[in-house]
Amino acid sequence: MAEVLAYVAAGLVLLWGVSHAIPTRGVVAGYGELTADNRRILVQEWLAEAVTMFSLATLVIVVTAVGAGTSATEWAYRVVAGALVVLAVLTALTGARTRIVWFKICPVLLSASAALLLVASVI
Repeated sequence: MAEVLAYVAAGLVLLWGVSHAIPTRGVVAGYGELTADNRRILVQEWLAEAVTMFSLATLVIVVTAVGAGTSATEWAYRVVAGALVVLAVLTALTGARTRIVWFKICPVLLSASAALLLVASVI
């Protein structure tokens, strides 16, 4: 059961990462006229969050596939859960305070994934 929870959490985070990567150009364009430097920074930050989500999801998938049920896997789940909670809090304090609905969903999705990983780490 722990493996299923871990894979579900990883899948959610992976899909959320994809949802960040695909619309990057449109998101940046939505900010209107920007200097070249500001545009680059927005692209960097938007893609950095996607890469972070890809990396965390990949870590969970790999440790689950090669070491399910081990202490190292359980600790990896906990560390990833902590990172997801930090991202959720950051988003709740910043982007989720805007009118953009996707930013409001992000803390919920990341927190739910973190909860799944924490449960997976103790069962």
